Amino acid sequence: MVSSRRRRPCPAMCRCVMCGGNGAAGGLVCLPNETDVGLVQAKKQRREAGARRRRDRHHHLDERCVVSCTTFNILAPIYKRMDSENCRESQYRAYWFSRNEKIIDRLLADRSSIICLQEVWLGNDELVDMYQKQLGDANYTLFKLARTNNRGDGLLTAVHNSYFNILNYRELLFNDFGDRVAQLLHVESAVPFLLNRSTSCVQQQSLIVNTHLLFPHDHSLSVVRLRQVYKILEYIEAYQEEHKLGPMPIILCGDWNGSKRGQVYKFLRSQGFVSSYDTAHQYSDNEEDAHKWVSHRNHRGNICGVDFIWLLNPDKCRKPLKTSWNEAVFGIIKYLLLQVALVSEKNAFALLKADSTDDHITYSSFYHALCQLGMVHTDRLNSDEIEDLWSEADRNGDGVIDYKEFQRCIWSPKCCSQEEDTEIDITEESLDTFEADDEAFGFTVKEAALFPPEVERGMWPENYSLSDHAPLTVVFSPVRMPCSPRAPGRL
Repeated sequence: MVSSRRRRPCPAMCRCVMCGGNGAAGGLVCLPNETDVGLVQAKKQRREAGARRRRDRHHHLDERCVVSCTTFNILAPIYKRMDSENCRESQYRAYWFSRNEKIIDRLLADRSSIICLQEVWLGNDELVDMYQKQLGDANYTLFKLARTNNRGDGLLTAVHNSYFNILNYRELLFNDFGDRVAQLLHVESAVPFLLNRSTSCVQQQSLIVNTHLLFPHDHSLSVVRLRQVYKILEYIEAYQEEHKLGPMPIILCGDWNGSKRGQVYKFLRSQGFVSSYDTAHQYSDNEEDAHKWVSHRNHRGNICGVDFIWLLNPDKCRKPLKTSWNEAVFGIIKYLLLQVALVSEKNAFALLKADSTDDHITYSSFYHALCQLGMVHTDRLNSDEIEDLWSEADRNGDGVIDYKEFQRCIWSPKCCSQEEDTEIDITEESLDTFEADDEAFGFTVKEAALFPPEVERGMWPENYSLSDHAPLTVVFSPVRMPCSPRAPGRL
């Protein structure tokens, strides 16, 4: 009984919105009074307020899930030249102290989730204490790794505790010509986020590497830098297998001492990695985009882009590691033949076959040519690696390399470019069709910036004094994505 309400006839089959009564049965519909209207409006306002709170929570969660990474070679005072060739900044405490204070101020202002520094003067306790105290007070956990053979400098990686929990930390010593090292951190997002559209939450895991590759004092040392990258990827692969890790993004940070035109860049591209800065600015691997930005002015006065933050997502299809290595080494051989021996394609074939009377290259003539190019050395190519290269080039296994095999494997090794990468399309529709077992979390590149801004236009400002490198900062956002099929023994 609803005696407090007025009634009037209701069209057939109409259900009353106030009391749920069926107008077809009684022929009447309830008319709300002012109190009822107020209740409906209040209920509607509560629903809208709840929706706003949920959106705000999701927005806040998204903002906290967004992570940033900075890589910066801060130029160790023991290497920074002053007015004369023999004078270093390390001899003047006021200079190096002031410059590093400014560096720390900039790092604290940027407040990146991960900071990867190279050329940190780890041999000076006062400078190390500066970074440990100020970054530690800002809620960072720090990891230091000195170069081998007491070189004086090394790596420092700082992880902000509000963004990541540290699951493991490993050190990689190359024990090579350049006494270079690398740091590997296995981290987990401190803030969980929703898996699919369910109520279950996950914490995204990632692998982070910080390194500083060898400076190529001569062209033949390019293979040393290439081997350093190979060792890093090999070590990551072994770590993933040891801990039975599922697919996760891998971020490589550092000073790579090589530009987009070099074989290290091509090698990493062939492994599915993308340059985060180039991705953010939609630059290709083509020659016309190779010099649009710079990040370093070396002691010779040359400017180039050598600082990268590489990203490998779980949706990438990748070549076997050894295949990419062979292609990159053949690329170095071609470069040395062109730039050092100054020969054409036909003359290069003639140089490699040496005194062979037949129109093919023998193993002994191939080995001798590599010796002439300076590539045969304990720190460069060893006999096993040369045999692997030979087997790769001698496709039909007849014991010699003819001109066709020379063209295909040595002169034109096929290294993947950006346009050639195989990648699963990450559209909204494709994400929804994959089961949870087929999915993983990766990162999208939201933005990337170099400082000072002039370097983004390929120029080096004379008034920039923080370092001879520009800091690079990339902002990543987590995203669900399908996993690429992964064969055993691959990254």
